[in-house]
Amino acid sequence: MMKLINFFKNLFKKETALKEAETTIKEDIYKEEDETVANKVEIASIWDYLEFNENTQAAHLSSVIRYDEWVSMDEIRRRIWDLFQIDYKNERSLYPYLKTMVDLGLIETSNIGGKRKWRKKDLLIKIEKKKKEKEEVAISQAVKG
Repeated sequence: MMKLINFFKNLFKKETALKEAETTIKEDIYKEEDETVANKVEIASIWDYLEFNENTQAAHLSSVIRYDEWVSMDEIRRRIWDLFQIDYKNERSLYPYLKTMVDLGLIETSNIGGKRKWRKKDLLIKIEKKKKEKEEVAISQAVKG
């Protein structure tokens, strides 16, 4: 009988310990962090940082394909003509670049009814500016002084 009582005591102790741990975890998750100059976070799109060589197929594709709509190959070629006055007579020259961007996860593809369409993925990255700025200021002051 005593073993049964000890078993239930230990069981209830573990439950209360688990509940306390859960509440502390929840408090830590929802706790607001102070954003200071030393720990500033910036959210940006990866497309803001990608740079393609000028007048290449990759640069043309990245400039005519948008996030909000699916674009067919005919529309891509028309937009390239409108923006750059370049006509790709053989559309097969654009497919390797599109395939590479799809494989990298930069562009999505859909194949509905035998007609392929593409659009950009909006990939967000988090850039943290840390204490390097303070260290640089300290170093520059030490050099001046």
